[in-house]
Amino acid sequence: MYLGPVKPEAYRDFLASPAGRALGPGFLQCPSWADVKEGWRARLLGWGTDPDPGSGTLSGAALVLLRQLPGTRRYFAYLPEGPVADWSDPDIDVWLTPLLDRLRDVGVFAVRIGPSPAFRRWDAAALKPHAGPGRRLRDVLASEVDPLGTAVAERLRARGWRRCGGDGTAEDGDAQPRHVFRVPLAGRTAEQLWSGLNQEWRRNVRRARKEGVEVVVGSAAELPEFYRLLGLTERRDGFRLGRSLAYYERQYAALNREEPGRMKLYLARHRGEILAAHTMITVGRKVWYQTGASADHRREVRPSNALQWRMLQDAHALGADVYDMRGVPSTLDPAERAYGLLRWKLGTGGQVVETLGEWERPLGGTANQTLYRAFQAYLSRR
Repeated sequence: MYLGPVKPEAYRDFLASPAGRALGPGFLQCPSWADVKEGWRARLLGWGTDPDPGSGTLSGAALVLLRQLPGTRRYFAYLPEGPVADWSDPDIDVWLTPLLDRLRDVGVFAVRIGPSPAFRRWDAAALKPHAGPGRRLRDVLASEVDPLGTAVAERLRARGWRRCGGDGTAEDGDAQPRHVFRVPLAGRTAEQLWSGLNQEWRRNVRRARKEGVEVVVGSAAELPEFYRLLGLTERRDGFRLGRSLAYYERQYAALNREEPGRMKLYLARHRGEILAAHTMITVGRKVWYQTGASADHRREVRPSNALQWRMLQDAHALGADVYDMRGVPSTLDPAERAYGLLRWKLGTGGQVVETLGEWERPLGGTANQTLYRAFQAYLSRR
């Protein structure tokens, strides 16, 4: 197996091919994501059986983001939710070793990856009855434990990789959410999607329709309004993403330049006013609800429920296999503010999925170990 640089066109063609789609690439591994992330250098790499993978058929790909450690010529490598590779291959050294060797050659002292296999799943119906004081996801028997995820974790651990945040439910070390919420779409009719919503969700969608909430697909011109609403949402719900309007404008432009319609901005209007705005991203047969924002007033007309129902319908119409609502907390304690987000997503009838999370390892040697610790301290200060 050979590894080498590939051009964006060849990389995108691989992701769109049957072989690429079968590996389930996410939007964070698209070439366009390199244009979104400021402060990082990007490398596009591909695996193939030809010594020059860029000229032949690819079997895997990786968007590698490089962050320079200030004052040095050394780099931290990050593959967000990547690489796009066959994680079911028991001999992961065949493609993982060439990757580490190449990164070491360009001055990388440590690398972080995000394996794609799932670890555990909990059906929405199985979780709601278990909510209570101090309860966490780990306290509930999973509906399914993925044997591939378990095997990949064991293989990585045996090769010196460390799971960020540890092997419990600690998620502070992960840059991407460890627990996500996914609604399966494959093989389901629109009527089955509707019946999959719980009674409260169906009532709220009907309420929005009765109140005259209109859901439309917006454009880049509405991103400032989306960002204003996001600020309100962050203050109301007690979180902060720390992103600027320029970040979302850059993201919208880069993703849609790569493929028109890859990122969409959905708007819920009521009496001429935008009350909620959500972003949606599509890659192949997967769709993500990425970021949501809503106003503090007129919440009784349920604009966010109307938005999500429209986005679910559109994802289904596109032929997507799954609708990924991204991160959820691991708490099942109704007294914790974060539980409200989980409860809201549970109403769509999907599954909480615990991913393998992110894994790191220094690339050998005492010097790299020292640089790795210094880099962690630098990130914590930032």
